[in-house]
Amino acid sequence: MPITEFLERNARLYPNDVSLVEINPANQPERHVTWREYNLIETSESDCYRREMTWREFDIKANRFANLLFTRGIKKGDKVAILLMNCLEWLPIYFGILKTGALAVPMNYRYAAEEIKYCADLADVRMLVFGPEFTERVTAVKDDMNLDDYFFVGKKNETPDYADNYAEMTYFCSTIVPPVEITDDDDAAIYFSSGTTGFPKAILHRHAALVASCKAEQNHHSQTRDDVFLCIPPLYHTGAKMHWFGSLISGSRAVLLRGVKPEWVLQAVSEEKATIVWLLVPWAQDILDAIDRGELNLDDYRLSQWRLMHIGAQPVPPSLIKRWKKVFPHHQYDTNYGLSESIGPGCVHLGVENIEKVGAIGKAGYGWQTKIVDEKRQEVKPGDVGELAVKGDGVMKCYYKNPEATAEVLTDDGWLLTGDMAKEDEDGFIYLVDRKKDVIISGGENLYPVQIEDFLRAHDRIKDVAVIGLPDKRLGEIAAAIIEIKPGMTCTEDEIVEFCEGLPRYKRPKKIIFADVPRNPTGKIEKPKLREIYCGERLVEALTTH
Repeated sequence: MPITEFLERNARLYPNDVSLVEINPANQPERHVTWREYNLIETSESDCYRREMTWREFDIKANRFANLLFTRGIKKGDKVAILLMNCLEWLPIYFGILKTGALAVPMNYRYAAEEIKYCADLADVRMLVFGPEFTERVTAVKDDMNLDDYFFVGKKNETPDYADNYAEMTYFCSTIVPPVEITDDDDAAIYFSSGTTGFPKAILHRHAALVASCKAEQNHHSQTRDDVFLCIPPLYHTGAKMHWFGSLISGSRAVLLRGVKPEWVLQAVSEEKATIVWLLVPWAQDILDAIDRGELNLDDYRLSQWRLMHIGAQPVPPSLIKRWKKVFPHHQYDTNYGLSESIGPGCVHLGVENIEKVGAIGKAGYGWQTKIVDEKRQEVKPGDVGELAVKGDGVMKCYYKNPEATAEVLTDDGWLLTGDMAKEDEDGFIYLVDRKKDVIISGGENLYPVQIEDFLRAHDRIKDVAVIGLPDKRLGEIAAAIIEIKPGMTCTEDEIVEFCEGLPRYKRPKKIIFADVPRNPTGKIEKPKLREIYCGERLVEALTTH
């Protein structure tokens, strides 16, 4: 059955139970005020600390948006993009799109204006739903995008003249379930990924993949109606949304926290009685550091119900988990491996019962198969390094409109080549060794070296540049730029830092190293050599000498 039926089931069985809560710590009042979002016309004021929505209200909101989309000509197979920060409107909009038979197209909220246009064009988007944080970016490219409609999720008086206000337009729409037949084989969503070139690929998933992720998540983490999931990562990412699918399938409550300060996380866990929290490595690190510095006193919070902390999206240092278990000895721990092409987390997971294997990403997840293959796609022996391949209902249908790229990673018999090099131990647990591509994962976000390199090469004193990832205790990796200056010229780190202000903040190199950039006889940068130099003992020397 399509994933929309889980929502409709919850609305029937648990109509008055709270499904979603939005917490905005920046607006924390002296006395907490709760607003029932359903009763407000202006739904994204973000002026209150806490908003909530029942399962019935959730389903009604989705139906209203679906019926609004019908009035604008949206039909089965069309694409509607979502460009929103985490908020109470996000998931009803997502499900409203799905209920029409159209495809939801979530966009990274860090996209620059040009990236918004590129992805909209790539996915054949007909309509864009966006929030106030993106007005400037959308306005900059709207005349170049071939879109039929724009919906603005925010205050009525801030709605751009080219957009309709989402809340105002949906308020009087029909609440009837749209009469659209949807099957598991129907296309459901397009997510974006990218290779080392930095050009996003559009990843096409079917409804069957979304349902598979629901079942895998609940199998892995045993969600019941008594659980409360604290969701902090962005919902545009497959990881956050597919972990929330465990709440959807179990009919349990989820809390969207708009902020990652350690005290905000613990306060939300305490006040909302959260039982499951998914963290990224830097957030877990920040919580432990704040406790060590005495800035957080665990006795000030109600945390006894918190049963599971799990981490994904980047390599997890075993030392971090050992440290976490000392502070929170009663917590279960799990790590989840996945990629957007395999519908986010869960194709490999450690399992809460395997804490002694911390450092491994685990074994095949529920409904998944794994193998490690060589360059000829033949399975290697246990202990040998090869490329990790996965197979299951969560594998993407294809890269949308890109058969060449699809053929590079999807085999005829349904195996997805992940691009990650791995090995398997004697017990069948998988360990990542290195990435086949040069993508840098910093704080759970992908950075693409070529994009940064191309930007830096525009500097008139730079002869050559290479960007690599360096290990970082908090972020997993940081981007380091090895810069070769033109002969007879000089340049300072401060000048490079100032120049990089033209990049989005998250793409700016965190380390600048002035040195020669080695290239092989075919002209390719020898990045393995650079990693050998700067990821080892010479890193400190390199960073302090220049």
